[in-house]
Amino acid sequence: MHVRRCRFLTAIIASLCVSSMAFADDACILGNTPDMYPSARECAQCHPTIYEEWSSSAHAYSAISPMFHRFEQAINDLASGTIGAFCVRCHIPVGTSLDEPRHAPLWERSAVSVEGVTCIACHRVDEAYQKVNGERRINPGPIYDPVVGGTGAPTLEEILNNKDEYNVKDSPDGPESHTSIHKSAHKFDRITESEFCMPCHQVAVHPGIKLEVVWDQYRASPAHAQGISCQDCHMGATPGTYEDGYLTDARAIVNGKEISPGSKHADHTMVGPGYSIAHPGIYPHNVRNDPAVISIKEWMAFDWRAAWGSNDFETKIQDGSIDVEFPEFWTDPRKRAAAWAIVEENQAKLAVRYERRHAIMEIGSQVDGPWFGGEKRAGEKLTFKYKVSNLDPGHNFPSGSLGAQPEIWLNVALIDPDGNNIWESGHLDSYGDMVDLHSRDYLDGKIELDNQLFNLQTKFLTTNLKGTDREMYLPVPFDADQLPFIRPPGQPVSLLNHPPTIRMEQRSIPPLGYKWAKYSVPAKLITKPGTYRLAVRLRSRAEPMYFMSFVGATQEMMHRMNEQLMDFHAYTVEFNIQ
Repeated sequence: MHVRRCRFLTAIIASLCVSSMAFADDACILGNTPDMYPSARECAQCHPTIYEEWSSSAHAYSAISPMFHRFEQAINDLASGTIGAFCVRCHIPVGTSLDEPRHAPLWERSAVSVEGVTCIACHRVDEAYQKVNGERRINPGPIYDPVVGGTGAPTLEEILNNKDEYNVKDSPDGPESHTSIHKSAHKFDRITESEFCMPCHQVAVHPGIKLEVVWDQYRASPAHAQGISCQDCHMGATPGTYEDGYLTDARAIVNGKEISPGSKHADHTMVGPGYSIAHPGIYPHNVRNDPAVISIKEWMAFDWRAAWGSNDFETKIQDGSIDVEFPEFWTDPRKRAAAWAIVEENQAKLAVRYERRHAIMEIGSQVDGPWFGGEKRAGEKLTFKYKVSNLDPGHNFPSGSLGAQPEIWLNVALIDPDGNNIWESGHLDSYGDMVDLHSRDYLDGKIELDNQLFNLQTKFLTTNLKGTDREMYLPVPFDADQLPFIRPPGQPVSLLNHPPTIRMEQRSIPPLGYKWAKYSVPAKLITKPGTYRLAVRLRSRAEPMYFMSFVGATQEMMHRMNEQLMDFHAYTVEFNIQ
């Protein structure tokens, strides 16, 4: 059953091609080359704080994500390439504007394309788009061309009037030693509004099913009703809450001089539940990591897990205690040491991001309980429940895309007076998946279904030609023929999000809502009186292992995904059974 589900994905993916028209016409403009799309590295010269924040953000990860590339390639293979730029126009917007081949590997793309949602992906968009599915246009032009922002950079004129003092130039005619900057910055109110985020955070495909629903959730939320914007929570002083307002900082640092210190500062870290499974030499972005010196392809051959370049590793190489056959590019120990320094720096950035990720998950949710039902006696079943609440006023818990992701579930274990784990729900199979209908161990008959699992992961349900509704990775109806297809709808389902044979079962918790997790432990397991313990924790992971396997993820990708599986709201209570 599991194998058959994985083979029949062609229909939904082929239907994506209807929405796959790229905004690549700009690539036809004479001279529309990578230098018409300035890199974040150039912006970092005057905006180092913002660059550092952005460098470890999900926006900076969008083009690099190994899982995105595996998934995007898998669905394009199934759809014979008909999806086109549908996915990459949000994940790799500059590459799309440059008309780079959709299937081009990162090491064959321009350096600015690899930056994903880079500075100009927002600050060179000056039209108030009301569309979704990535419909927005980056204005091409050299570094000197105008940008947009929430304030309009009121002090820029003073800098441009004193170019030598600030060591800057606003045209290529200036001194070579001067820093190139934009000649103007326009105030663009839309960049401070939630609608600015909508084009890439509300995505629907032809049959009417919405793969990305963050905007829909926000639009119906208490936060929207109160005028709280996406930026207020995701770019504020404390990620995940608007109550602490914004940080303050200088607008820029030009030639060592702080410009407008104490100004409102929007944090570009954009902290959320996501995390990186990429090589730590490639991500986060690092101004010291010049792609012209070490390419992505060369980084992929650098064994960071073996700590190449570290003092301990190089000492063992020198004294002969270990022998490694290095790729030609990495034979020089000085080069390995420089690379290891970048890896260490990036690992430190990722550790900070992990801590902030943990904090935002705890800020946005709560677990209460347990509440017991009836008498707690040996030889009788034990019933109890927990209350899981979404404290976020802006969107569901969790909020994400594709139904297959993200995962948040409750793991509860009962420990008897002798310290034995006698019952558990929310445990993992041998592949690292929850034991739901997609667990490979369950489908192979090796373990029993976890029929009390409290799982907030949204799933697709499809109605098939034969049988009842079926839970799917992606919304693909089955047909009697070998190749399934989605029949044309008889109503405007693209507006209703309810095609005749496909629907999303939202198991997530709405803003400021809650759900009860109810459990029952069989009487045969409660064999003796004494002090028992109930341990509970919420768990969060970006992708299920079965889905990663389906798209052809490597073992290293799965390892990285699992080693960053996060536990939060973990606690234990003791109680007596008579």
